[in-house]
Amino acid sequence: MSTVVLADLLPAATAPRARVRDAALIAGGAALTGVAAQFSVPVPGSPVPVTGQTFAALLVGASLGTGRAFLSLLLYALAGMAGAPWFADGTSGYGMPSFGYIIGMALAAAAVGALARRGGDRTVLRTVGSMAVGTAIIYAVGVPYLAVAADLSMAEAVDAGLVPFLLGDALKAALAMGALPAAWHVANAARG
Repeated sequence: MSTVVLADLLPAATAPRARVRDAALIAGGAALTGVAAQFSVPVPGSPVPVTGQTFAALLVGASLGTGRAFLSLLLYALAGMAGAPWFADGTSGYGMPSFGYIIGMALAAAAVGALARRGGDRTVLRTVGSMAVGTAIIYAVGVPYLAVAADLSMAEAVDAGLVPFLLGDALKAALAMGALPAAWHVANAARG
């Protein structure tokens, strides 16, 4: 069983340097998610757009591991709640119907990070499983939140906040299936 994620391969000779490295990785993961959220496409009939932030959140999870990934997405959420305009379409706050997905992303990043610590990002099939678990967590939180926030039935929330996104999520998983095992191949080759 593996206990290393990609971020662990970055050197830090002392404990203070490791804390600085980890802080930079946490902030970088939050920033990556914020930038990815700006790649936003409206979905007709849904208050939730297709964005790159879910892909970024899952990638942060796999790359940083449980603790750093959760803190990174928590920082992303807290900064957005405090007014940083880096949620989808440059929005901020927590009253929008899509905020549940952001909560779900923090939980998903932690879960994907835990799976990555167990080798869940080393092969194509394991990566598919890890991304599927992370995506399911995002929807498990986001869809019910959408139902409450937008005053929809659960069936309406599924139609507006899940069904239109399945194809895009499959494409994001395909990107991860190639990117993560390839990153491990390169990292292992570099380490000799």
